[in-house]
Amino acid sequence: MSVSSAIKSIQDIMRKDAGVDGDAQRLGQMSWLLFLKVFDAQEEELELELDNYKAPIPEQYLWRSWAQDAEGITGEELLDFVNDVLFPSLKNLTAPIALNPRGHVVKAAFSDAFNYMKNGTLLRQVINKLNEIDFTDSNERHLFGDIYEQILKDLQSAGNSGEFYTPRAITKFIVEVTDPKLGETIIDPACGTGGFLACSFDHVKDNYVKTTEDHQTLQKQIHGVEKKQLPHLLCTTNMMLHGIEVPVQVKHGNTLNKPLSSWDQEFDVIVTNPPFGGTEEDGIEKNFPSEMQTRETADLFLQLIIEVLKNGGRAAVVLPDGTLFGEGVKTKIKKMLTEECNLHTIVRLPNGVFNPYTGIKTNILFFTKGQPTKDVWFYEHPYPEGVKNYNKTKPMKFEEFSTELDWWGNEQDGFASRIENNQAWKVSIDEIIKRNFNLDIKNPYQGEVINHDPQELLANYKQQQEEISELRNQLKDILGNALSSSNSSIESNEAK
Repeated sequence: MSVSSAIKSIQDIMRKDAGVDGDAQRLGQMSWLLFLKVFDAQEEELELELDNYKAPIPEQYLWRSWAQDAEGITGEELLDFVNDVLFPSLKNLTAPIALNPRGHVVKAAFSDAFNYMKNGTLLRQVINKLNEIDFTDSNERHLFGDIYEQILKDLQSAGNSGEFYTPRAITKFIVEVTDPKLGETIIDPACGTGGFLACSFDHVKDNYVKTTEDHQTLQKQIHGVEKKQLPHLLCTTNMMLHGIEVPVQVKHGNTLNKPLSSWDQEFDVIVTNPPFGGTEEDGIEKNFPSEMQTRETADLFLQLIIEVLKNGGRAAVVLPDGTLFGEGVKTKIKKMLTEECNLHTIVRLPNGVFNPYTGIKTNILFFTKGQPTKDVWFYEHPYPEGVKNYNKTKPMKFEEFSTELDWWGNEQDGFASRIENNQAWKVSIDEIIKRNFNLDIKNPYQGEVINHDPQELLANYKQQQEEISELRNQLKDILGNALSSSNSSIESNEAK
């Protein structure tokens, strides 16, 4: 049976189980099972390679011990083992990161995992289907890459989970031009399921890894943080599939839940698509300087990225249009960005890139820390010929970025080879300062086009509504901060 057929069969079996409710739970259930199977496949390889091999978890909890045999335990016996033995043991595993890093990975992966299935016979059927996929076979692993991406796309229909997925075309383009190298520390501070990290790993491996020692170096240079359990588990599994034996540097937590001033680690390369359009929980903004406080997630991440980027370090960040034209705290952040970094390029993406879960227009900001901005190049990415909008069946493709790649040039010579054309134009920092750091600068080579296509008009209307909602949230945030400041002043006067 093909990998795709196996995955589809697994989803069909889960639909029969009364305990699994909806796509999100099906994906959560499949994720911990996949993790354990991939983990064990990696263990089998390490057992052959290492003379002093020792299992990082008790052997009875390895996949081969309880799940590999198609005629093994099933029904209530299987459920009792999973719920009363396997999960409690892995959640409470004693595995210090320094002494047992792979055991620590397992414990972290199961910290918030849950077995949703209530029918042990159906669970055995799911396990048997997974056993038809051989993760020690390089061809199967290659095929699984496509299936893995399908699983991520399925997240789009699982409520808010869709926010983790960045189209592969954008991920690959960003990594291609940012060009992370062997030995450079790479981080995605909102890594979701690990798309940027996996792409960065592959880029370094394909271009710079020559020896076994190089591969060990590469494994240690990948870092990520993810707030939610399901994408974190998927990310950890993704890293193992890509050959990272101990993905302990992919942490489960909120990157913003730490004072900005307490960060003592800096990174060479930051590639990320931080959540936008949402707000952080109360108190998170207190981790940032008082004049830069906001609860808008994207604004906080941009501040963090500027702070933890090394001098000479490179960053590429996907941000909404609201960041470009927003005022208040957004203006202060953009001023800081252009003073501390060379914001050399903004690629303006067309509508529909993140369909179906948002119509908000997005941009990719590329900057290098250590020198102030003198000029900002804008590149307006066009739809390919014959395409009016992207959707699930017609997503953006990496090949579309060939014109940007040909035009890109070299930062070392100040992008001397770049020329203005119908898609690209340059704006001086003096002009940006005059605009009060409003970076929403239209293409001077494109006149206004009147559009009568009803589908595109509806898409534009949806986008406008989302932008209005985003602006409303910003206004609430500003008013909330002003009210808080006013109350503090009143309390201070009363105290006097």
